[in-house]
Order: sequence, then structure tokens, then C-alpha cells
Amino acid sequence: MNSTNKFQYIVKDEDAGISYKDLVRNHFTFSGRLMTKLKQNNLVFINGKTIKMYLPAHVGDIITVELPDEKSNFIPEPIDVYPVFEDSDLLIINKQPGYVVHPTKGHPLHTMANGIMKYMIDTNQNFKIRFINRLDMNTSGLLVVAKNSHSQDEFTKQMKENKVAKRYVAIVKGLIEEDQGTVNAPLGRPDPERVERGVVEGGHPSITHYKVLERYPAGYTLVELLLETGRTHQIRVHMSYIGHPVLGDHLYGGENPWLIERQALHARFLSFYHPVTGNFMEVEAPLPEDMLKTIEKLRESASPI
Repeated sequence: MNSTNKFQYIVKDEDAGISYKDLVRNHFTFSGRLMTKLKQNNLVFINGKTIKMYLPAHVGDIITVELPDEKSNFIPEPIDVYPVFEDSDLLIINKQPGYVVHPTKGHPLHTMANGIMKYMIDTNQNFKIRFINRLDMNTSGLLVVAKNSHSQDEFTKQMKENKVAKRYVAIVKGLIEEDQGTVNAPLGRPDPERVERGVVEGGHPSITHYKVLERYPAGYTLVELLLETGRTHQIRVHMSYIGHPVLGDHLYGGENPWLIERQALHARFLSFYHPVTGNFMEVEAPLPEDMLKTIEKLRESASPI
């Protein structure tokens, strides 16, 4: 699968006399940074030839834009990658728990980036890995990778404009009485030296909507969560803040190794507009095995666990 996209536009009557540069800018919504790269690398062609971008367009001219050929150089590792959707612009995978998304000082290897490098080799692809969203190491679910800078810019813009819907499923401690609710509490770092986030005065505005899917007599609730903002640890902190920490979350008070060894949190659903075609899309990742087994245990138990 070739990940270098070509964009084309045929000059219309009403475009005559407008510069090629302005037509490219108006019709492809490329970022300023990408426009500079296109110019520097002579990647805009008029009727198959490079031409000065400031010249006026003629009716019938075919403007073709090729995106820069860029690649990542992470070390490939045999880590399972489960694509949920893929085309020449996006790769959306169902990330398994236990993997950091991107190499860091603490985790230079065994990350999803290393797994995707191996996946690229196996599928004969070559693109720069651009993660659009991040998931905590022990959170599973939908992880979006842009294969080019234009897709990254467009998707990120949608997220800022609240056009991307992200729904999670979690098992939380305690029985939530109301069927749905909203947590609106600012988040920040109570201690800059520590990884934990918390509800702090003057923190970043953060909103989480929750809906009860199932209650278990054992003292747990299955909830669906819709994020209006995407702060670090947002769901984990917000649910703990209202007294219902995510099961298995040792950082925010939900630990119970008898039931599950990681936080029972899964990014299940995503809707967005495709960054190139503009088509409305919905993708879903089924619940992982460990959460399904935990739900089974909770359904079978009539007393608190």
C-alpha cells in the first residue's frame, strides 16, 4: 500500500488568473508548514511539470500535489498490530494493553511504534509514524496513526473543533446510582515531580460524560464514557474524583488484582471526518479478553468482591 498521496485539482473558469499557490492553499487546506515543504521540494506540478507557484492559472490546468516522502526509523519489533481501519492516509489499530505508545527514556523499546515499524516492513509500506491520539500503557483500544502530515494536521484540527467523538468503556468500583452524569472538573499536576494528575484549582478545563451500561451486585459498574476534552489520565482522575475509580487502576485507588491486573479501560469507539475524502467515519474496537472475563466474573458473583 503506497502511503504517498497525490492531490489533484483542475482549474475552473472562475479560477483563471489566480496564482497556483493560492489555488493550492484554497482547495487543499494544507498547513503553512506543509506549504513550505511543498515549495522547497518542488512537489507541486502543473500539467505534469514543475512551475513557479506565483504564476497565474489557466482554465483546464491540472494541478498535482505530491506529499513529501518521510519515514520513521524506530527499531522494528514483532509486536502484534491489529488494524481496525487502514488506507493510504490513516492506520487505526486496536492497541493491546501493556504497551507504551511511543518510545521514551523509560521505555526506549517494546512500544507500539516499534511494532508498527515491523508491520510496515511486513506490508511493504514506508511512512512516518504520527500518532494522533495517545493511550496509557495499560489502556487498550483505538489508536490513530496518520501516514502523512496533512492527515495529521486535518485530524488534529477536527479534535480541537470537537468534531471527533471518542467513547471509552470502563469497569469502575462501586455502584453508580444515576444512569448518566457529567464530571466537569479542571485537571492539572498537584506535584510537578510526580506523574499523577488531579483536580486542581486553575487546572485545564476537563469534561467527561458517563452513562451506566450495567451494574453488578458485586459492587462494580460498567460505564461508557464520552470525552469532551482529552487530558492526560482524564477518565481515571474524574472517575476517582466522584468516588468510582477505574477497576485495576493502582494510581487512582481502583486496584483489585483478583479481578484484573491493569486498569479496566478501553477506547472502544471513534467517529470523525476522513482527513482527505471528508467522509464521515465510525470505527469500533471490541472489548479485550481480560475485560470480558472480568465482566463474566462480576455477573456470576452475587456478593461484593
